[in-house]
Amino acid sequence: MTQKEELRVLELCAGAGGQSSGLEQAGFQHELAIEIDKDAAATLRLNRPAWNVLEGDIREFDGRPYRGIDLVAGGVPCPPFSVAGKQLGADDERDLFPEALRIVREAQPSAVMLENVKGLATARFATYRASILEQLEEAGYHAEWQLLYSSEYGVPQLRPRFILVAMKRSHFRSFNWPQPVGTPPSVGPVLFDLMAARGWEGAERWARGANSIAPTLVGGSKKHGGADLGPTRAKEAWLKLGVDGKGIADEAPGPELPKEHIPRLTNQMAARIQGFAPDWLFSGRKTSVYRQIGNAFPAPTAKAVGVSIARALGVEQTSEISRVPILRAAS
Repeated sequence: MTQKEELRVLELCAGAGGQSSGLEQAGFQHELAIEIDKDAAATLRLNRPAWNVLEGDIREFDGRPYRGIDLVAGGVPCPPFSVAGKQLGADDERDLFPEALRIVREAQPSAVMLENVKGLATARFATYRASILEQLEEAGYHAEWQLLYSSEYGVPQLRPRFILVAMKRSHFRSFNWPQPVGTPPSVGPVLFDLMAARGWEGAERWARGANSIAPTLVGGSKKHGGADLGPTRAKEAWLKLGVDGKGIADEAPGPELPKEHIPRLTNQMAARIQGFAPDWLFSGRKTSVYRQIGNAFPAPTAKAVGVSIARALGVEQTSEISRVPILRAAS
């Protein structure tokens, strides 16, 4: 196999950069990142000023100038398939899979990675999934779907993602889905330093009680959802971890609050739960920032899949999968 020195990616619906930074860690250089939301696009530029970021709709994008690129990747909108919505699939105006496939046909990349919610894996969308595989087959690709849990790649929440990987047949025979990296970190140790940052005396007690992984963060959309931790079932799961899921706090709890206080997450804490690097910054107002965070594809999971794709394309990534930082509470 010929060894490539550098891999290039065209990223669709890039969001706030969870998948972007994961692919970067896997060795992919961004040729272009496309994002329609102005705050998310500003977030990408804020963190990676050298990247070419296009703020626009992929429906209006021509993939032909990028013909032969190594990877087309993207997190197309999930509401058409989410159990939190009406699951209209192809009948939902937000379904961008057809546009992503059009761009793949135009760009003819060596590999494709598209991620979405677990709902797309249900029997309800079996015909839809088969249609996508058939279209990719006609375009010269072998493709597989796989359900991966982000908790298996160092992320302190379950966050299942349904991922499609497609490659030219000459490469796909070398592709293997990433293996889990170990025991997932629990919420308390991951967030302890942030909960204790303003001197709240209950931080250690809270961290010891938050001793499991988090439920999946729900970012919502501009049509539905706000700055809270999701529907009733999600809020109940967060409460078991000692977190009030009815909203997002502006700052960590302070010394004036009792040890028994039930805190809310800040956006900084939510970003850490999602696997963003501590120095990753966000543009926009509070609700917009939370939406960017909650809708992200965790970077450690994106990196794990990206490394597997890079290996199949002839580039070996030797660094370990990035893990969310963990700071232990005192015993």
